[in-house]
Amino acid sequence: MLKVGLTGGIASGKTTVLEMLASHGAHTLRADLVGHELMAPGQAVYESIVSVFGKGILAADLTISRPLLSSLAFPNRIAELNAIVHPAVLLYEDQWMRKVAKEDPHGVAVCEAALLIEAGGVARFDRLIVVTCPLELKVSRFAERSGTTPELAAVEVATRMAAQMPEEAKTMMAHYVIDNSGTKKQLSQRVTEIWKELSAAAKES
Repeated sequence: MLKVGLTGGIASGKTTVLEMLASHGAHTLRADLVGHELMAPGQAVYESIVSVFGKGILAADLTISRPLLSSLAFPNRIAELNAIVHPAVLLYEDQWMRKVAKEDPHGVAVCEAALLIEAGGVARFDRLIVVTCPLELKVSRFAERSGTTPELAAVEVATRMAAQMPEEAKTMMAHYVIDNSGTKKQLSQRVTEIWKELSAAAKES
């Protein structure tokens, strides 16, 4: 089985690329959704986060409020949060990839994560895909999906980017770079090209 890591900056289009790869037949996993699951009440990660950041991050139903946690963690305490969440997410990903490999030995498994490289998990993958787009597009896309103003979106994007490895450094490590500054059709064509190479490599694995 071919293990593929998929990453990129905030609002670069990682999830869209993941969905396109899934439509071609890739097995896919989003680290953000894994994080949501691991942060549910009763989970060890939940208990650790509440212990470190306090009960002030909890919503009325005692679930962790992502906006409240984010406001506390970014930018100065993000390392504390990552130290709790990343090891648990990496373990989950490893277990998932072992399961996929058993069920589909010549398949393609893609893990998407914004901090895939920063979390120290990149060496586990056979291929790395990095999605990029210009800053102004990141801001406009983030504003649209979050329903906020361009001004507030610009601040949030800058804060998130400050906690990540520079995009240029990520592209230097990538086997494939996807420039997502064009049309949806152009993005689809690029993903299809990459999929052909990934699926061919998987069949030889």
